[in-house]
Amino acid sequence: MELYATCARGFERLLAEELASLGCSGVRPLGGQVAFSGGLEDAYAAFLGSGLASRVVAVLGRIGARNADELYEGMSGIAWEAHIGPGSSFMVDAHGTNAELRNTRFVALRAKDAVADRIRARRGAAPATDVADPDVRIVMRLREGRASVGIDLSGEPLFVRGYEASRGGAHGDARRHAGASAAGGIRADYARALVAMAGIVPGHVGEGGAAVPCALVGDAAGALAAEAALLACGRAVGELRPRPACERWGMHDPAALAAARRRLEERAEAAAAALAREAEAAGKAEGEPVLDLVVDDVAAARRALDAAGLSGVASLRPASEGVGGCRVLVASLLAPTDSPARQVAATARLATLARELQAPARVACLAAPGDAEGAMGTNAAASIATQVGRDAAELTRFEPSAPLPARPSVEVRTPTGARGRVFVGVPASDQFAARLAKAFRLRSKWARREGVSCYRVYDADLPDYAVAIDVYGLEGAHARTAAVVAEYAPPREIDPALARARLADVLAIVPAALGCSAADVHLRVRERSRGGSQYSDAASARPEPERVGEGGLVFEVDLGRRLDTGIFLDDRETRAMIRELAKPRGDQARSFLNLFAYTGTATCYAADGGAGSTTTVDLSQRYLDWARRNMAANGFAGPEHEYVRADVLRWASEARHGRRRWDLVFCAPPTFSNSSGMGRRSFDVQRDHVQLLIDVSRLLAYGGLCVFESNLRGFEPDVAALAKAGVAVEDVTPRTIGEDFSRTPNVHRCLIVRRA
Repeated sequence: MELYATCARGFERLLAEELASLGCSGVRPLGGQVAFSGGLEDAYAAFLGSGLASRVVAVLGRIGARNADELYEGMSGIAWEAHIGPGSSFMVDAHGTNAELRNTRFVALRAKDAVADRIRARRGAAPATDVADPDVRIVMRLREGRASVGIDLSGEPLFVRGYEASRGGAHGDARRHAGASAAGGIRADYARALVAMAGIVPGHVGEGGAAVPCALVGDAAGALAAEAALLACGRAVGELRPRPACERWGMHDPAALAAARRRLEERAEAAAAALAREAEAAGKAEGEPVLDLVVDDVAAARRALDAAGLSGVASLRPASEGVGGCRVLVASLLAPTDSPARQVAATARLATLARELQAPARVACLAAPGDAEGAMGTNAAASIATQVGRDAAELTRFEPSAPLPARPSVEVRTPTGARGRVFVGVPASDQFAARLAKAFRLRSKWARREGVSCYRVYDADLPDYAVAIDVYGLEGAHARTAAVVAEYAPPREIDPALARARLADVLAIVPAALGCSAADVHLRVRERSRGGSQYSDAASARPEPERVGEGGLVFEVDLGRRLDTGIFLDDRETRAMIRELAKPRGDQARSFLNLFAYTGTATCYAADGGAGSTTTVDLSQRYLDWARRNMAANGFAGPEHEYVRADVLRWASEARHGRRRWDLVFCAPPTFSNSSGMGRRSFDVQRDHVQLLIDVSRLLAYGGLCVFESNLRGFEPDVAALAKAGVAVEDVTPRTIGEDFSRTPNVHRCLIVRRA
């Protein structure tokens, strides 16, 4: 039979070696697949035993496919009634196009019609189609005027092992199909490629013929541990999966499947015997785990091993205790959702761990191109270009050698007072490390004294390290410290490579200095523009938003997905002032209006101060929903709290002519906006603030006031024009600048606005 196995880009040679080791013949690596030949037993052994293949396809033949009619005729000539049994369902998975057939969905539909029509003509009824879970999956690969047609023997992608369920999620989860796994970090076939490159083979883990501890680090503890154990034990990964799709194929041969299983069982028995000999040589007693694995997340690794049926195979200890006794290091430094902060921190950690290993050692890494070689300070012995999700990636292997080249490192004082070292690219980063540690020590004392959990700790204190760093004390079941690093775009005269190196050092130092996980450091790039600050988000996604506390209230924040986190830290004192201003006057509750409301934090403060009614206005429904959740989380719900989706400028202009008035208004417009919801208009706070404040002043009840705030640095109110319109303003900015923003008092401008 002519057969082929598909795989992730770059895995072709590794897969070819694996298929040959499984007894397949005629193995030829091609682009994105490996061709081989043999009988059904070989095909079954391939999809049961391969840890690198995505699918295994048995080729039925090649047909002409220059146009739709020729495609239909060719498909009609195949005896589909022999492949699709009565009552069975099928689908066509089409790949490729040509000049006449330019749409794969049309190709699949035309091929499906040919299959259904042929079977209808012979049985009197067409088979059912099922794209989700077909009994028979027909695979068509179209190239120019020809198409290969085959049967997918594997069904569900082979990289879905079964142990992923230990972390929950459906097998068809899109993240795993993009290169990630529910068992942690990376997809199972990527984890298998990593451990294979590290020299783990059936029956052997180690160097020089002796079993040695193996460190598996990165955000993929479950997948790496399971794949290392499966490979070392020679276990067939296909046995972890439900009933194979080949059993529903009309040409299935149960005897061939049984023979393939016996072949793989013999392989596993030989591997187990070899591992036992290695364990005995290492002085282990009978019954002890044969593998020693050092992992970042022991619980995740244990869950995956248990789900894979390998509970007693490996001993596990946390990598936090050190990797000094290991001579094999497998590092997954990249996942589809990784933020640059996590990637940089992981790369810096690789530089540290690799130098802790017991030399000589072998290291295998999955990282962004060039990152691993940069961390190791030496050239890789082998590298494979691949892709994780949409990102370019590289699998690299470093062979045992002399001690690695020295790298610059800086001393970092941690929050506990301990002193550790972090590898850096710029020696001068020691100044940043010292400055950040000192600033955090002083600022965190102030924060504890004042009951503040979210604050700014550093704001371009050193000109060469032009970043702002905010600390967030996350609450809830997983309370911890997180940080947001916002980089100011460097001036054009600064060497971009030097700027990137400094930023990399910042992201490596921040977790150590603040005592947080690299996973909780999020990066944003803040570019200076005529409208103030604009953000481009380079952060990772979290499944659920977190909550922080401020002023006795709780607020939802999203540190990983949104351009802004959901709460502006420099507005802390302004919000406290709003709470005081919202308190009832005598027995009369005040009404509150929040314009450009964002996530409604000011509305929560006003309600907490005793406002009898609140109106929250924003153009974004997403932010209004967020504001509603913030209010509900603090116990403020009911008809007295109103949410209005509207263009604030138009709404305020129209509302001034109505009869409704408010005692207290908070107005914090964007610096600049040309949102599609505003039509053809744009808003510039410096240009348009006079008309806006005139409109807002007409919404004030007798004796009412508006708190107006702009974050445009250099904003100047046109006091004369406002006075002419009967609007009085008082600058209260100094009262609204918190201790943590005292170095940047121009972070915003705050005014009290009244009718003159």
